[in-house]
Amino acid sequence: MATKAQNASRKRIQLAQDSITEQDMGDRTCIRDLAEMLHIRATTVWRMIKRGDVRPHAYPLHPGLQDPNMLQRVKWVLDLLIGDSPQEKREYKTMFDFVHIDEKWFYLSKKQQRVYLRKNERGKYRLGKSSKFIPNVMFTAAVARPRFNDKDECTFDGKLGIFPFTYQEATKRTSKNRGNGTLITKVVELVRQKETRDMLITPIVPAIMEKWPHSEGHKTRFIQQDNARTHITHSDPQWQQVHQQGDFTFILVQQPPNNPDLNILDLGSFRSIQSLMHKKMPKDVDAMMDAVNQACYELEARTLGNVWLSYQYVMSEILKAKGSNDYDLPHVNKARLLSH
Repeated sequence: MATKAQNASRKRIQLAQDSITEQDMGDRTCIRDLAEMLHIRATTVWRMIKRGDVRPHAYPLHPGLQDPNMLQRVKWVLDLLIGDSPQEKREYKTMFDFVHIDEKWFYLSKKQQRVYLRKNERGKYRLGKSSKFIPNVMFTAAVARPRFNDKDECTFDGKLGIFPFTYQEATKRTSKNRGNGTLITKVVELVRQKETRDMLITPIVPAIMEKWPHSEGHKTRFIQQDNARTHITHSDPQWQQVHQQGDFTFILVQQPPNNPDLNILDLGSFRSIQSLMHKKMPKDVDAMMDAVNQACYELEARTLGNVWLSYQYVMSEILKAKGSNDYDLPHVNKARLLSH
């Protein structure tokens, strides 16, 4: 029998889920607006969020896909399937011979940086020349699928490198900060086809040849990139002179247009690297370049491997959606899947 003290608390406010879905999306953009439309207090909505009765959701803006784009997406996924496996048991190629490359702008700092302080601790004062023009550098990253042995030990981390579009230039005048002729880092503001070709041929291909597991012997490696106008194709004359070197044969392939979710870097790796980079709070461009390289080095191989696993679930959802990007990526216990 319940005691008097147990019955003394207020009864939980019961709210039908339909009362939430009946509201327009524009009236559900913040807790206060939702509480006003439901005629309850904002603290009640907050407690419902903590219990899981109300779920916060971010509305991403997806690329608009036409019928030819969706057809290319489906064909791309079908080419990576093994045989004619049924929908419930789809198996994909291991993709151990793929290298994904992509470009991304990294900014020196965020406009707002969240940290946690102890009571009465004063926050750090941050300043810059302009909050609208934060120094940034474009990087090209190259990743492959990590390898693990039977003991779950990493034998190849898949991180082939991340390379900035910068160059060194000597100063022409003496200043209070440096002398005449001192080499300083300059950012390539306009990345064209020449720059992307040089980036691919000079640092990326040698990095693949140096870091790729030598035990795999001669095998064709596919370098996957998006359809940016600055990217070269496999038929490029200069690329044809270098795409075969020693035991390596490199083939450039273009993923379907308007499909960032079919690239490992856009799918999750860049977000992980960027998060690690901002924790270091670099002060200038040189420090930011070191921070990005260090963040790429600190990215765990298992984290990168999980993105490759998510990539397979993305492709399955693309088939279910008939090439559309209107799908929700299912949440799976990757650690449990890998243990079996």
